[in-house]
Amino acid sequence: MEIFPWPHLKLLLSSMLIAVALAVDPYSDALLSFKSEVIDHFHSLDDWLVRHGENRSGKVHACSWSGIKCDNNSTIVIGLDLSTKKLGGKLPGKQFGVFTELVELNISQNAFSGEIPIEIFNLTGLRSLDISRNNFSGHFPGGISGLRNLVVLDAFSNSFSGPLPVELSKLEFLKVLNLAGSYFDGPIPSAYGSFKRLEFLHLAGNSLSGNIPPELGNLQTVTHMEIGYNSYEGNIPWQLGNMSELRYLDIAGANLSGSIPRHLSNLTKLQSLFLFRNQLTGLIPWEFSRILPLTNLDLSDNMISGPIPESFAELKNLRLLSLMYNEMNGTVPDGIAELPSLDTLFIWNNFFTGSLPRNLGKNSKLRWLDVSTNSIIGSIPPHICAGGELFKLILFSNKFTGNLSPLSNCSSLVRIRLEDNSFSGEIPLTLSHLPDVTYIDFSGNRFTGGIPSDISQASKLQYFNVSNNPELGGMVPEETWSLPLLQNFSASSCNISGNLPPFRSCKSMLVVELQMNDISGAVPKSISNCKSLEIINLACNQLIGHIPEELASLPALSVADLSHNNFSGSIPGEFGKSTNLLLLNVSFNDISGSIPSEKVLQSMGRSAYVGNPELCGAPLRACSASMAIFGSKGTGKLRLVLLLSAGVAILVSALVFWLVYLRKGSKGQWKMESFIGLPQFKANDVLRSFDSNESMDELPPLSAAVCKAVLPTGITVLVKKVEWEPKRMKVVSEFVTQMGNARHRNLIRLLGFCYNKHMAYMLYDYLPNGNLAEKVRIPRDWSTKCRIIIGIAKGLCFLHHDCNPAISHGDLKSSNIVFDDNFEPRLADFGFRYLTELTKGQSNEAIKDELYMDIYKFGEIILEILTNGRLINGGENTQSKPKDVLLREICNENEATDSTNSLQDEIKLVVDVALLCTRSRPADRPSMEDALKLLSGLKGQGK
Repeated sequence: MEIFPWPHLKLLLSSMLIAVALAVDPYSDALLSFKSEVIDHFHSLDDWLVRHGENRSGKVHACSWSGIKCDNNSTIVIGLDLSTKKLGGKLPGKQFGVFTELVELNISQNAFSGEIPIEIFNLTGLRSLDISRNNFSGHFPGGISGLRNLVVLDAFSNSFSGPLPVELSKLEFLKVLNLAGSYFDGPIPSAYGSFKRLEFLHLAGNSLSGNIPPELGNLQTVTHMEIGYNSYEGNIPWQLGNMSELRYLDIAGANLSGSIPRHLSNLTKLQSLFLFRNQLTGLIPWEFSRILPLTNLDLSDNMISGPIPESFAELKNLRLLSLMYNEMNGTVPDGIAELPSLDTLFIWNNFFTGSLPRNLGKNSKLRWLDVSTNSIIGSIPPHICAGGELFKLILFSNKFTGNLSPLSNCSSLVRIRLEDNSFSGEIPLTLSHLPDVTYIDFSGNRFTGGIPSDISQASKLQYFNVSNNPELGGMVPEETWSLPLLQNFSASSCNISGNLPPFRSCKSMLVVELQMNDISGAVPKSISNCKSLEIINLACNQLIGHIPEELASLPALSVADLSHNNFSGSIPGEFGKSTNLLLLNVSFNDISGSIPSEKVLQSMGRSAYVGNPELCGAPLRACSASMAIFGSKGTGKLRLVLLLSAGVAILVSALVFWLVYLRKGSKGQWKMESFIGLPQFKANDVLRSFDSNESMDELPPLSAAVCKAVLPTGITVLVKKVEWEPKRMKVVSEFVTQMGNARHRNLIRLLGFCYNKHMAYMLYDYLPNGNLAEKVRIPRDWSTKCRIIIGIAKGLCFLHHDCNPAISHGDLKSSNIVFDDNFEPRLADFGFRYLTELTKGQSNEAIKDELYMDIYKFGEIILEILTNGRLINGGENTQSKPKDVLLREICNENEATDSTNSLQDEIKLVVDVALLCTRSRPADRPSMEDALKLLSGLKGQGK
């Protein structure tokens, strides 16, 4: 029923109500006007209203509204806190003129965009301004110096661009300045060293460049400074050692070079120092032992050399010591084991030798130890678990010997990686006493005594690998397959005998690898319970009987290697119905009959079927009539044939990696997309691999320098996290798919990504063989240098000319050139810079400029390789140097002064290409296609 029969009367009365509301007081009037101009889809401001007839006796109506703070008499608004109200749109400005007494303005964690209204800067009484976690853009407007009483300015995580506002230095009462997480560029103003009361300075995560101003050393009141994740030039200013009150200093990921100033040891109140992911060289100053409060020290991912200072024994408060990914050597000082607070020690990927300190773990509650990929000898320290909290022990790829008796009572362990050492003796672990262990890798050692018989008691175990322990012996324990979470079981080349135990419960099993043992008997038909099984490798055993149809019917099976056994009967036709099968190898058995005619089986190639004299049909010889009849009238239960020799085993791995599959996660809206090279995973499986308490080799939150994870099948991947707004998901995921489909021998592979509407985890091949930045100073012969340069050129040329649309690398530098097992260079992080721009809604208008920049950086990398790392970012300098002088220097560095003219000619050719690529005008540089053609004449490049 219509209450107002006359529309004009309804409009009139509504207008009268609004007029009454707006005439109440200027504050409420302004706030209602503000409300009308912002986007409030979630009705966060619904209580902002004035009801007809409401009388507050001269007090401000708005004082009762959410987010509004008034004085004691409710007559003046002194604070606006609109944080986390999910408001959006452009921030209105004209209403702020009313709030002359405003002391606090907080609009953080909303979705405001556009520029900041300059009217805010007229609020001269303002002491705190928090606009963080919005999407404000453009240059930071002038006029903020008018907020002369400002104490706190927090603009963290926006999209500001242009230079940092210099006039902030005029705010004499400022204590907190946070401009991190935007796109500010240019240098840090030297005037920022003039603050007299500043305590907190955060400029990290922008696009800042230039040298860090030494004037920052004048900040005598600052206790917390984060200025990393930018692209500075030059060294760490020694003057920073004058910041006498500093307790937290983070300049990580900042492109800094040179040595660490010993003057930083003057920071005697410092508790946390993060300088990881730079290009720092030289020794760690022994004077750091003077910083007695030091709790967290992360110098990882640099080019630091020399030993760990013995003086570090004085750092009694040290909890985290991370020195991984450097070029350090020597032994771990005994004094490190005496530190009473040490709980995390990372020194992996260095050149350390000698034994670990005997008392390591005895004097502190050690939680995480990673010394992998060094040359450490000796045994595991006997007190390693004394603190009762060790949950990750990572020792792989060293020269350890001895037994595992120190781990016999280490019930806190979650993750144990001891592969590629020389441990021996029986495996003494009582797995029933390891209630939380999820990952065990003992492969590549000399263990004996068999697999622990109580393995089925490790109820959380997901990954187990004892492969390549040739004297291990024993049998597969009876209840192995009953582990509820077990996904990977690998025990190849272990001299295991006996029969395969029944597969009574194996619902989580993805990979079974038992090749090159002495296992006999038949494959149990109960393997039908392994519905998730993707890879089974039983090659080179003594298995008999028919290949079970139950195996052939497994829905997820992609690889079955049954070669070099004694299987008989025919190939089960169910294999031909599989939609996931990539490789079936039944070579060298006693299989008979005809190969089923399905295309998936006939496409395997002859090597999958040879060595079976009674087997016929494509791709082998044609069947005779009698053989064909025999094959069709067999038992009807075609059997899988067995495993591949060592050479074919490589083919297994290669073909598994040709798997493309889109999976949806079972949790929320997570989805999983795999590209060529990644087996079928569900999103949930991948996400579980990221659990830091299970299988993630990431660093603690304070120092996320490197992030790698081990997926359920044991594949190690590098993980990058990308965040986006839901409206950007489609365009970003399309570009990620283009990156994932980019396949070239000189590109690191993007294997897949796990994503939802807000973020994604990108999974890359993990190549642990180091990068060019780490190895460029090692002298190489000319042919090796040519091969590296040509490989980089081929990878770039593919991105620029064979991808449609072209993909710019965007961040080409020596640390983003990694090496595979054959020392072939591969480009890492290609397209990632553009990807991050896409997540923030930036366009592709500058792609041509990015391609030109790739070419420039390629020229600089050529010079870096030719000079064994002497010339880093040397493009501009070499353009101004006489060419004959440059050529003479490079010939000397490559020992070509007395060599044949042909070698000198090749060096001259490569130098010419480098100089062409680093020309100052982008249009004068050759395309990557042309650059590769110029380099193709090098004889030193090899095949």
